[in-house]
Formats: sequence, structure tokens, C-alpha cells
Amino acid sequence: MYSPGLVVCLPCEQKMPFARYTADPENPVARIFWGRVKLEHVTSLLRFEKGSRYQVLIHQLKYKGKKAVGTFLGKLVGAEIMDSVFSSADFLVPVPLHPKKELERGYNQSQVIAEGLSSVTGIPIASELLHRKTYTESQTQRNRFERWENMEFVFDLSDNAEDFEGCSFVLVDDVLTTGSTLEACSRMLLSIPGSRVYAVTVACA
Repeated sequence: MYSPGLVVCLPCEQKMPFARYTADPENPVARIFWGRVKLEHVTSLLRFEKGSRYQVLIHQLKYKGKKAVGTFLGKLVGAEIMDSVFSSADFLVPVPLHPKKELERGYNQSQVIAEGLSSVTGIPIASELLHRKTYTESQTQRNRFERWENMEFVFDLSDNAEDFEGCSFVLVDDVLTTGSTLEACSRMLLSIPGSRVYAVTVACA
């Protein structure tokens, strides 16, 4: 369960830039995907303005081996969506890393976030359903079109994807910028007959 004050002090946690988007189906991050891919609902926990001191949390998770930060953030996300439309989903699906990058990092940060989220909501994780078949370079310096182009044909479904027909999924990732990665992942999940897809991220930039 979620316990406040374990990773950041309680006063700092209360000052985090919470987006409060979950109850609004037409929130700014949901609109990113309008006309691109059909998602049931999209939300982000935090708004990371450029230079925000809370960006260090994501940096510690992705580059400093601080898995506890991912668990903490995932639990915050879980508490945020607990009584929302997201909580009815059948599975959480963390955005996968390429095996080479996961080996370099030591873990997939989206998987760690999903584990924290699952511990609060009880939604099981389908970690092997989606995999990244192509190694891609960092998206940081790419514009929107380049990010989209970089994500084409990157993801694939597992061989047992037919076992998930008719299921609903919540894609889980760390930061939403242009939405290219989540769009590519969503297209793969939506190719499963009868599927519905939601998406949550820790932050939107």
C-alpha cells in the first residue's frame, strides 16, 4: 500500500505539481492522441515544467538506479486512479525497453512504476504481452515527426496475444512528451480483437 513520506518528505510531496487530469476525459494529455489513436482515457500524475525540481525523481529512476523512486511514483499513480475508470482495466502493460537498454539500465523503469501501481490497485501486470523488437536511440533531441518516425515498427505482441482478446489494458510509462511511444504501443494492443486501451504516465512534459 501507499505510505506517504517514504521517498520525499511529506511537505515536499504535498507541493508536487499534481496535474489532476484523471477525472477529465478531455484533459490536455488526452487531447494529444485525438485523431491519432483511439484511447479510452489518458492521464498523467504530474506536470513537469522545464527546470522543475521534481524532474530529478525521474532522472534518479532512469539513470541513477533508484528503483524505490519508481515504486513510490507508481503508488502515487495507483492512489490517483484507484476510484476512476482506469481501475476497471484487466491488465497493466508497462512500455517495454529493448533488452539491450534494459541490461544497461538494470531494469525497466516503466515495469517498476507498474509494480508500484499494481500494489495499490490490484490490477495484474502483463509484462510479456508487448515487447520492443528494435533498439532506438534516445528521443530527447527529436521533434514530434522524428519521434513518431523513430517509433514505427518498434513494438510487437507476444505469441500468446490471442489469449488477451476482449481485454482492457492500461499502458504505463514514465514521461509523456509527444505521445509517439504510447501511440505505437497502443496500435499494437488495439490490434488484439476486442481490446480497449488506457494510458497513464507519471509525468507530462
